[in-house]
Amino acid sequence: MYALYQAQADLIAPFRAMARHTAELLSAWDAGRPETWALRRTAAALDIFGRMTTTHVRPPFGISEVAVGGAPMAVVEEAAFATPFGTLLHFAKPEAPAQPKVLIAAPMSGHFATLLRETVRTMLAEHDVYITDWHNARVIPPAEGRFGFDEYTAHIIAFLEAMGPGAHVLAVCQPAVPVLAACALMAEDDNPATPLSAVLMAGPIDTRISPTKVNELAQSQPISWFERNLVSAVPWRLPGAGRRVYPGATQITAFLSMNPDRHISAHRDQFRHLVDGNADLAAAHRRFYDEYLAVMDLPAEFFLETVQRVFQEHDLPEGRMMWRGRKVRPGEIRNTAIMTVEGERDDICAIGQTRAALDLCAGLPEARKAHHLQTGVGHYGVFAGRRWNAEIYPAVRGFMAAAG
Repeated sequence: MYALYQAQADLIAPFRAMARHTAELLSAWDAGRPETWALRRTAAALDIFGRMTTTHVRPPFGISEVAVGGAPMAVVEEAAFATPFGTLLHFAKPEAPAQPKVLIAAPMSGHFATLLRETVRTMLAEHDVYITDWHNARVIPPAEGRFGFDEYTAHIIAFLEAMGPGAHVLAVCQPAVPVLAACALMAEDDNPATPLSAVLMAGPIDTRISPTKVNELAQSQPISWFERNLVSAVPWRLPGAGRRVYPGATQITAFLSMNPDRHISAHRDQFRHLVDGNADLAAAHRRFYDEYLAVMDLPAEFFLETVQRVFQEHDLPEGRMMWRGRKVRPGEIRNTAIMTVEGERDDICAIGQTRAALDLCAGLPEARKAHHLQTGVGHYGVFAGRRWNAEIYPAVRGFMAAAG
């Protein structure tokens, strides 16, 4: 199926490019004259056709400057550490004073780390920010080896070690489980890079609590079904040819099918914006879908092991989670302060699923635990948007400051 998808995408790509260029030419010639209303409609239709497609390259973060203490300061992206599967990306501010170091653990769930652009931008003013910039599995040769749940956890540990002692970690969604596991392993080893605090945001720590449709889907079939129907080999012409992956195109199709009316309505509105000349609204639509349709493939091992260990067998809350032959013991966490954050309207990770982490950390004093339930937000509102900036981030910032 992946080879068929890629062949179709390659075949249609020149027509999409031609549609975009033609739309630009028609718009430039039109210049908003009333008598060329039909041209505007044609240009609008061509623009939407030309842009409504998946891409497989990470969009830029585009953060070149941030205000620190009221003064504008340059932001420079640096690779602080890298493996074939991911880069520890540092948003360096050469002229800024020393600030608390924070690792943002981005989900490996079909989108690039740039989905957390707003999370990064908000934290940059008062923190020295790093992020897990995961690479697209379709460009990683099979010779580089496997990347499963254990390798994700190992990368979190390696990234924190590269950052050095005194850092904090913030996990958004799916990484909450491996991040908590990494904290437990590092605590048990007395690793000097053990984080001062870990903030787990809308993560599936215990999906037995108030199961959502996503949780029910994961439970609906045996893991062999997911492997048989959702895993494919990367097509021959790509660098990762032969690697088994969960294609990002498959994932985005699932996302779109969950709310088809919303996306159809959004593109209907975009057509009107283009015809009516509402440039700002049209640009906002393009920015959203350029990001939303930029997809990355997941290594098959990571996808299948996450479904099985987190969503089907509940290894962590059941006390059965193993990491490279070692038992993962959250009860060993005694110094890393733990904060959980949930959204009242989250239909992906329900209320209570993330907070379960606090009960698992039985060896941690209650004074070093905290929970924040944000009213009025869904899943994405936990880490982006008005409530994130005005209410959630201040709580996170205060918790990190108190922890270290």
